[in-house]
Amino acid sequence: MGLLSNRVERSEIKPGDHIYTYRAVFTYSHHGIFVGGSKVVHFRPERNLNSGTGSSSNSDLYDSRFSLPSSCSTFPDCGFTQRNSGVVLSCLDCFLGKGSLYCFEYGVTPSVFLSKVRGGTCTTATSDPPEMVIHRAMYLLQNGFGIYDVFRNNCEDFTLYCKTGLLITDKQGVGRSGQASSVIGAPLAAILSSPLKLLMPNPVGVATVTAGMYCMSRYATDIGVRTDVIKVAVEDLAVNLGLPGPDEEVADNGASNQLIAL
Repeated sequence: MGLLSNRVERSEIKPGDHIYTYRAVFTYSHHGIFVGGSKVVHFRPERNLNSGTGSSSNSDLYDSRFSLPSSCSTFPDCGFTQRNSGVVLSCLDCFLGKGSLYCFEYGVTPSVFLSKVRGGTCTTATSDPPEMVIHRAMYLLQNGFGIYDVFRNNCEDFTLYCKTGLLITDKQGVGRSGQASSVIGAPLAAILSSPLKLLMPNPVGVATVTAGMYCMSRYATDIGVRTDVIKVAVEDLAVNLGLPGPDEEVADNGASNQLIAL
């Protein structure tokens, strides 16, 4: 993976990797955890679960147009999900659609993070071991990840949690998603730098300052440097997300692990 692109080949990814692909001509990216066996666990808005409208109260600019095919010729279990849950198991082909494959970077240095023009590609936080990452993903496939929200609980938030186990304690602020931080950070940087236009007639200087503010706003919300994050075991996640208690959860996690097999 280089400075300008995190694009990889299928042969390069390993179980436990955080992968993503761009949609709608690079307008947004969709993230998931590769669990092996050409399978990906990912999080999307709930659709057609309680009604036949095909829409969600939490539709968003990232994933509102993403949907699984009604049938998959490669894997019969592609599209597996529990009722009232947005966590889905799909094959790699259906996850990517017509998009290319990219791999999210963990444990990058602050200088590398700030050099990335686009959010949602890396974090300074370190990843947990692959077996722990896969355990979290498969557990959440059975038990859900709460209600989808574009700014506080989206597909990137899901994968970041699976990789790190870190959860935001400030439920009123932006989530872990670097993509959401970019959406907020860009207009904020433009607003904050507007007064400089009166003091700095050189447009290049204003653009430089604006870009710097944008990068710093993204860095400040990165889970690797935030102070409002805590490590939460996936078995205790229901309490933090306001999900049903253990008695109401699906207990058959062994069956979900079998879905990884080819």
